Amino acid sequence: MQTGLLHLHSTLRYVIIILFLIAIFKSLGAGDKPFTSAHKKIGLFLMIFFDINVLIGLVQWFTGGTTGAWGLPSIQQNGMGVVMKDAAMRFFAVEHLLGMLVALILVHIGYKISKKNLSDAKKHSKTALFYILALIITLASIPWLFRGLGRGWFPMSLFYFNI
Repeated sequence: MQTGLLHLHSTLRYVIIILFLIAIFKSLGAGDKPFTSAHKKIGLFLMIFFDINVLIGLVQWFTGGTTGAWGLPSIQQNGMGVVMKDAAMRFFAVEHLLGMLVALILVHIGYKISKKNLSDAKKHSKTALFYILALIITLASIPWLFRGLGRGWFPMSLFYFNI
């Protein structure tokens, strides 16, 4: 089950990044055009997928992931001092969690702005700002392969079929 959750968590990041890009480009390209229900729906889908992925991530964080040695179990087994001195343990126990929670809050604020009684131009610019900030924090908080923390660009089970 842990492996399946990890693969789902890793795959959803691409859906979320695509939704971020759509929401940002729709808002930046809209200018003074009306803030339509399509703009709101993209923000809503972004928020829902981000919420789901954070919940999956929290399950992984509390249970320690596939090895049982990451997140909270890492802190409990090694102590916070040891975790903070090790870059990989610190990333998964603290940095990834805090970064994604901050990004989640920014996504929620961005979506909430879309529901406020503001001019369309202000809605577009403010939602774009919050989504851009959330995207930057999200990209910085993902364990990409080139950082030495990731497990690959895609979960291998998506491309391996037992016949």
